[in-house]
Amino acid sequence: MKRIDCLKAIYPELEDCAVVTIMGAVAAELYSLGHRANFFYLEHAMGLASSIGLGIALAQPGRKVVVIDGDGSVLMNLGGLTTLARSRPKNLVHLIFDNETLLSVGGGAPGGYKWFTTATSTGTDLAGIARAAGFPKAQTVRELDDFEEAALDALDGGELSCIVAKVEAEMPKSFLMDVHMLENRFEFPRALQQPPRDRAALRRPTRIAKEQPTTIPALKSREE
Repeated sequence: MKRIDCLKAIYPELEDCAVVTIMGAVAAELYSLGHRANFFYLEHAMGLASSIGLGIALAQPGRKVVVIDGDGSVLMNLGGLTTLARSRPKNLVHLIFDNETLLSVGGGAPGGYKWFTTATSTGTDLAGIARAAGFPKAQTVRELDDFEEAALDALDGGELSCIVAKVEAEMPKSFLMDVHMLENRFEFPRALQQPPRDRAALRRPTRIAKEQPTTIPALKSREE
């Protein structure tokens, strides 16, 4: 499963959410799909995306907050999971892309740096840690369909949720982002000043519905 495909699957659903991403590959790939004013790309603060997301969720309980994280970032601030579980904001969804490496700082890059793997490569279960910390909903997914289903359920639900998506260790096509940090710093809170809209009104299908078989009525004979 590729991280970019997961982001494409949920991108339409993020229109009216407060979205906080970690630095590096996640931010670059989300930006490549189209920047929105309600996206905050957290630079130079690895591990703190969940902490910022928690503050927003508590300040704006009527808005859905989506934290897009990575395994390396979460491992740097495991206390963030316990703090989230203690506060238990019902409007926060914590998405963790777990590629088992510190990819954005060189780990797992082609040709070397294989020693920059994370603890999840040797068995650490982030969803298990989240459950033990007190998350009411936490799961690990390995297939794109399962990720999409879990993410949409979490976005429509009313409980603190954690979804760990096992993805390939793959660099984004580009790390270039034409959004200055200072611009993003002021643009994001301005976007959050707008009242959130009803998610049901924003929902658009992300999957192609299966066609129902067509029943053709039998033709009547002329004699009838």
